[in-house]
Amino acid sequence: MARSDTIAAAGLSNAPSAARVDWVDYAKGICIVMVVMMHSVLGVELAAGQTGFMHVAVAFAKPFRMPDFFLISGLFLSVVIDRDWRTYLDRKVVHFAYFYVVWVTIQFGFKAPAFAAETSWRDVGLLYLESFIEPFGTLWFIYLLPIFFVVTKLTRKLPPLAIWLLAAALETARITTGWTVIDEFCSRFVYFYSGYLFAPYVFAVSDRARKHPALALGALAAWALINAGLVAHGASEWKIVSLALGFAGACAIITTGTLLARAKWLNFLHFCGEHSIVIYLAFFLPMAATRTLLLRTGVIPDIGTMSLIVTIAGVLGALAIWQVALRLNARFLFERPDAFWIAPRKAAATLQPAE
Repeated sequence: MARSDTIAAAGLSNAPSAARVDWVDYAKGICIVMVVMMHSVLGVELAAGQTGFMHVAVAFAKPFRMPDFFLISGLFLSVVIDRDWRTYLDRKVVHFAYFYVVWVTIQFGFKAPAFAAETSWRDVGLLYLESFIEPFGTLWFIYLLPIFFVVTKLTRKLPPLAIWLLAAALETARITTGWTVIDEFCSRFVYFYSGYLFAPYVFAVSDRARKHPALALGALAAWALINAGLVAHGASEWKIVSLALGFAGACAIITTGTLLARAKWLNFLHFCGEHSIVIYLAFFLPMAATRTLLLRTGVIPDIGTMSLIVTIAGVLGALAIWQVALRLNARFLFERPDAFWIAPRKAAATLQPAE
């Protein structure tokens, strides 16, 4: 069976939620919570000048946090990669570009006064324009995804193994230019392309975990010990080791998502996965507001506890903003208006996850 047939048989379409794959949403939910946690914890620790117990969780997740997100983002690509360029660009480029423009403008609206106080309003304007070349703040992920989609389509006629080896070499090379797009492309493309190229094997890992949960739990325990040990000794940053840990961690999150879906536990993570891009776009505001409030009042003296509260506020606050936007008819914040579609719109189309 061809790769696209395998994925289609697994129900990996952009169809209504009934056709969604449960473990994928669990895995994405875990990923987006880890992303919010990383920004929340490091932000609190930077502002407070000290670390807390949550720092250990952030360090543990570092080797696989973004690799897993990018790998999952590539899983569905073989179903749509042969679409005509107009439709493909609409779904995979214009879609993300619209939300980047909207939310980078919102972020600047909140941060511009502080920037202007340090420099000038002219410099703020230049910084805003620069954000369309150099991704701003937390939004670099949705800036980079369209580039991955376009590069993968452009190279689909080339030998896949050669592209994968080149992508792996780029990750290992640790290229550092100071430009986020170039550096993150070199570091992350191998995971996105692996999701696209090896999708049937990813689903096979999930199927095996679902059929053999005890064995899967044992494998997860072994992985957690190895990952923690390498992180603690600084070896997780070594070349080749970081690549291996990225893939191992991605498999671990996929396995965890599968086991949670099988047991129907922690449904909130499933919900977060279904709305991962909503959380990604909006979490910065409740996160920053809660961090500022807690640091100024000092009501929570423990840095670790404060970081945990800020993380929870980031996730729940983003979902609350989404609900308020829907009720106030501000759907343009999370749904692309008709005027910004360049191809025929899908029936009942809404904000699609980063698949």
